Amino acid sequence: MSLSSSPSTDTSSRRRRPAEHGQDLSWEQDNPAGYDHGQIHDRLCRDQQPNSSGTCTPSTHHCTCPALCTTKHMSAHPCPSHHVCEDSWEDLQSKRTIRAENEVEANKLVNNYMFGFRKWKSHVTERPFEDRSEVVKELYSELNVIRPRTGPGHLITIGNVAYVLLFGWWVSLAYLLVSILMFITVAGVPYGKLCLKLSCYFLWPFGKSIHEIGNTLRRCCEQMPDCDCIIEGMEDNSPVLLPSPTEVPVPEMPGRPVRTPYWHRISTYVWLLLGYPLLVAIHFLACFFSWILVFTIPVAKMNARTLSVILLLAPEDVSVSTCSQRKNQGYETRALLCCYHAANWYYYKYTVDGINVFAVNLLPLVIIAMVIGYIDRENKYASSDVKFATAIGSIIPLSYYIGMGIASISAQSNFAVGAVVNATFGSITELTFYITALLRGHRAANPCLQEVVKAALTGTLLGCILFIPGICMIIGGLRHSEQRFNSRCTGVSSSLLFISVGGVFAPTLFSKAYGNLVCNACTNSTGGNSSGPFVCHNCHYDLNNGTLFHSHVEPLVYTVSALLPVAYIIGLIFTLKTHSHIYDIHVGEGQVTGHNGAVVHWSRWRSLVILIMATVLMSACADLATEHIQPILNQPNISQYFIGVTVLAMVPEIPEIVNGIQFALQNNISLSLEVGSCIAVQVCMLQIPILVLFNAFYDVGFVLLFSDLHLWASIFSVILVNYIFMDGKSDYFQGTALVVVYLILLALYYFAPSPAGC
Repeated sequence: MSLSSSPSTDTSSRRRRPAEHGQDLSWEQDNPAGYDHGQIHDRLCRDQQPNSSGTCTPSTHHCTCPALCTTKHMSAHPCPSHHVCEDSWEDLQSKRTIRAENEVEANKLVNNYMFGFRKWKSHVTERPFEDRSEVVKELYSELNVIRPRTGPGHLITIGNVAYVLLFGWWVSLAYLLVSILMFITVAGVPYGKLCLKLSCYFLWPFGKSIHEIGNTLRRCCEQMPDCDCIIEGMEDNSPVLLPSPTEVPVPEMPGRPVRTPYWHRISTYVWLLLGYPLLVAIHFLACFFSWILVFTIPVAKMNARTLSVILLLAPEDVSVSTCSQRKNQGYETRALLCCYHAANWYYYKYTVDGINVFAVNLLPLVIIAMVIGYIDRENKYASSDVKFATAIGSIIPLSYYIGMGIASISAQSNFAVGAVVNATFGSITELTFYITALLRGHRAANPCLQEVVKAALTGTLLGCILFIPGICMIIGGLRHSEQRFNSRCTGVSSSLLFISVGGVFAPTLFSKAYGNLVCNACTNSTGGNSSGPFVCHNCHYDLNNGTLFHSHVEPLVYTVSALLPVAYIIGLIFTLKTHSHIYDIHVGEGQVTGHNGAVVHWSRWRSLVILIMATVLMSACADLATEHIQPILNQPNISQYFIGVTVLAMVPEIPEIVNGIQFALQNNISLSLEVGSCIAVQVCMLQIPILVLFNAFYDVGFVLLFSDLHLWASIFSVILVNYIFMDGKSDYFQGTALVVVYLILLALYYFAPSPAGC
């Protein structure tokens, strides 16, 4: 199903097949958000050589003739029809085809491309679990799946050894101490034996399993109390041990003691009062720290399952054995816990209700920032540096939640609602911080905060056009030798970047051309000779000249601020209406394409509530950050420019950097470049005009005039990135060039003196 308004047919089936054909969508299965350019090019080449007179070389992406080949190598001379392959590739390159699993996800992708707002977040709908890869399925395992016999060598891994050093020894020691306590109480002896077994288990749980014993095996043990009841039975390779569905009650045997119910035992209350609370604290600590580390989430699951299930069972119902063996008959036990690995690198993909685990773990940082920021006003328990760091760190998860809320609402709504939500909340993260800083600086008569805001704006621009594309090119290029992207779409973003930078810095160039240079201190370098050269310090262009500023510079600022959004709207019309065929998005075959079939993580109302709450919390965090930023700015060895272009500019963009890297690893460098370009265009064409408009209604002293360092760094960066994007290809060398230039500019900002008067 195509969501594009343009027809997807072509004049030649060899050049581009219709999107409805399954063979055309087969290559998209492994790249859900992108495509493999090499496979397309090879297919085109094969189509151009229907007979046996030509072959295609996938490694070089060129069509070559067998007559030009030898047994050792293939000649570089192309076939005469090679230009046809290139034309076909260029024809395909003019369209970007992306597979969407359902209509809601397709709407999200359409909004991502067309509106240019940053919401490259997780899936807004639940993906069918059976369609996920085995690696992802293992992440969501309940740790009760028993695998075939595994050799001891497969269990000795770095993660398992780290578990023993970080968690295993003290959890095992806690069980040993609780076991001794239960033996002392006499009534808790059964639980003392259980804790002794679990002490050995938690020291090295890998390759072992905990079972709940069935009725038949329990009756056998009751009839033979002297038997140890640890019978190493047959090996079984079934995935999960479950109670037998055919098990039927056995008549009570005369003379056999009746089993006391669980809640009628003294040992149960001794255990729940003395032993269980201590282990609750131990398992809670282990669960908390292992969850925070993310990659050790299996340890958190193991502790949580033990606390909520195993420790609440009768001690005679719990059995510990190796995972590859069962006791007596396999159908008489039920597997409760079986863990093979304490750590898994792929847990960075783990989500909770559609939210990435890192965003979930950082959410408590928001509460900490609120508590120490608004309760400890006198800095008795936390310094201003700590409060500033926690407030800035809180922006990361909040920006993620805001982006997820925007994506969920716009994906489930029509075009008009999606446009309103994107226009309203698209830049709320940065604008909240900038406006809060300008208000605080105006009230405190501190012009330094205005310069910090300008540095943050410039830093966001530089980071998005240099660092984000550069780091994505490096990481993607290390995994894929060469990646291709749609140069036509990138050209649209490049044109908007040129317009943006030209418009934003036009008032600065105008003031330098017609303003008067004023210096605070000038001394004669030759002594008393008044005609000799002078050395001046703290020079700047005079803005106090009412005629120049109010009659010329200020009208120019308002004119530019009005034209930039107009240019942005024209860009939207270009991608939404007149050239929407550039973004050709298809819903995957075999998937439900209706809104009712797709199960969304967040409903529209839930998304709206979370979006509003996250926005309010973002305002509070921005207020705390600007309140406690002054001690950071007063550091004598760090330029205020450097703080603005690094910490304040790039911290809110960390989720987008991570998203861009993920796209690059998936061989979808087009999305990685779109992430940075959309942010840069948005800064210049939306955020800065909104700040100018805000200053027009409430004068906070914001003047759209930048320093020379901001001016030339931005112009040079835009020229460089447009030069690199010209050929439609990327590799790690081009990414290295962008990152090195970005680091050089950071060095300039680090050694630059702070703004005058700060």
